[in-house]
This record gives sequence, C-alpha cells and structure tokens, in this order.
Amino acid sequence: MTQSPKIVAIVGAGPGDPDLLTVKALRLIEAAEVVVYDRLVSDAILDLVPTGAERIFAGKRASDHHMAQEEINALLVSLAESGRRVIRLKGGDPFVFGRGGEEALHLVKHDIAFEIVPGITSSAGCAAYAGIPLTHRGLSKSVRFVTGNRQGNRGLDLDWQDLADPETTLVIYMGRTNVRLIADQLVAAGLAADTPSAVIYNGTLPDQKTMVTRLDGLADAVDATSLVAPTLLVIGKVVSLADTLDWFRPAIDNGDTANG
Repeated sequence: MTQSPKIVAIVGAGPGDPDLLTVKALRLIEAAEVVVYDRLVSDAILDLVPTGAERIFAGKRASDHHMAQEEINALLVSLAESGRRVIRLKGGDPFVFGRGGEEALHLVKHDIAFEIVPGITSSAGCAAYAGIPLTHRGLSKSVRFVTGNRQGNRGLDLDWQDLADPETTLVIYMGRTNVRLIADQLVAAGLAADTPSAVIYNGTLPDQKTMVTRLDGLADAVDATSLVAPTLLVIGKVVSLADTLDWFRPAIDNGDTANG
C-alpha cells in the first residue's frame, strides 16, 4: 500500500463565524486526523473537527505564549512525519499577521510539503459585521493593516506621520494593550482628534461588541469596558457609517455599553 505524501495544510479559519469558512477549509477540517489550533479559532469552528481527531492547542496572546513559535514549527514537522493528515488551523488568514509564512518556511526547510488555504482576515470580517466599510468613496482611498504589538514587548516603531493620513483607514491588529500610545501618537502626528474610531470585540461571533468613539477618546473607552476578548481597532472616516450600516444582531447581550 502506497503511503500518502506528508503534507501540512495551513488553514485560515476566518474571524470566528463558521459560516465564513471557505469550502476548502471546511473540507480539510472535516477530514483532519490532527489539528493544531490557535486561541483565536472559535469553539464553533472547533466543533467541526472530527471526534476522533487529535486536537493540540498552540494558542498565543500578547506576552503569554502557550507554545513558543519554535515549538510549533517543530511540532508540525513531527506530526507530518507521522503520516497523519495535519491541519494547522489559524484565526483569520495565515498570511496576515498569522505567522503562517514562518511555519511554511520551516516546513520547506525540512522537505515537508504544505498548502496554504486563505481565510477571511479579521480586518475584513469584523469590520463588515460592525457595519464599517474599509473603503468608501469620499471617505477613504486606502487601507493600512498595522500590528499594535511587538514581539518581546519592544516599542512600536511605526511611522506615525505616514499613518496619520485622513484619507486612509487604519486597521490595527492586537492593539488593545497599546491603544493609548497609538491614539496619542496619531493625534500628535496630525490626525484629527475627532477622527471616528471603533474597537470591535469578538467580531462576527454571537457576543460581538462594537464601541464607536473619537480617536482622542478611544483609549478611555477601551479602559472603561470589562471586555478583554480579542479586539480590532478601526480608525478613519469610514467608522462614521457604523451606526447606519449596523446590520449584525448578535443573540447574546452581556450588558456592556456598546453597539452590536
């Protein structure tokens, strides 16, 4: 009997709503024999993993890594060499602040075949569910994706002058910890203090919450809430459309003051 080729599928799980999975992602998940998943993969998506498949949590959050990236890389090689169908399941898209490229490079180094399955990135999914178009004629000509966190607690070495463009929508991943620094630096660089801004918690999930405020009030709004779930910051004129285009009606209300 010919053994199946060793291959790892690095799969984007999207922002959380299982209905946003691609057809290919769903097919691979349902056929998986072992799944290595991150913290941002929702429970609803994990429920799609076959009962007999092994599940390995490799979740990471800022300054709190359940498994170091080097360990994850080595684990993927080891699992692939076992001959099982391995799925590396990542929230959002593997190649958008997902470190999918690092894992793929490590597989290449060890002659392990792989495939990349794109997912709906959090910026597109969460913003859409919050009623915020990332581009809109007359409000935004471009979008910038920025990480609000640096490995090893290093400072944010961002070009604030370049980012403070009133014609651009800024989407900031992992920005909750440094939200005050981000807001202060953008205002200092010339972005208007009253620029519409939003913080989206658990985007696309039943407990999604969206808070809309001014840029100079963004940090205070975040500090005032008890919500500590995964967050996405959206800054720009397009956020002014959120109240009008607020279509998503989650079934859960946890009592915090927020939209959605």
